[in-house]
Amino acid sequence: MNWLLVIAGAMVGAPLRYLTDRTVQSRHDSLFPWGTFTINVAGSLILGLVTGAAAAGAASAHVQLLLGTGLCGALTTYSTFSYETLRLAEDGARFYAVANVVASVAAGLGAAFTGAALARALWP
Repeated sequence: MNWLLVIAGAMVGAPLRYLTDRTVQSRHDSLFPWGTFTINVAGSLILGLVTGAAAAGAASAHVQLLLGTGLCGALTTYSTFSYETLRLAEDGARFYAVANVVASVAAGLGAAFTGAALARALWP
């Protein structure tokens, strides 16, 4: 049963990742990978919220599997983040490569903490 929840979440997360990336990136004429950045930050926020809700007893283990493991696992992408950063560096856009690493880590952590704090505020 648990694996079905993960699969169901991933079936939503994977296409959502692709569509969001293409939509966001098409609106920016920049070398910076705004699509992947947006997806990873949004996924961190969702995961922080789900984890915080579970810690407060407001979300079950099944919800964690569906949304945390399935949806967020398929939505977010460390491999694409790494690949895009490497491509930026190899193409001579070192500033964008460093900015991608620093901004992604800082914004991702900030979003996760914000999601957890929001969960604590909603479910004390």
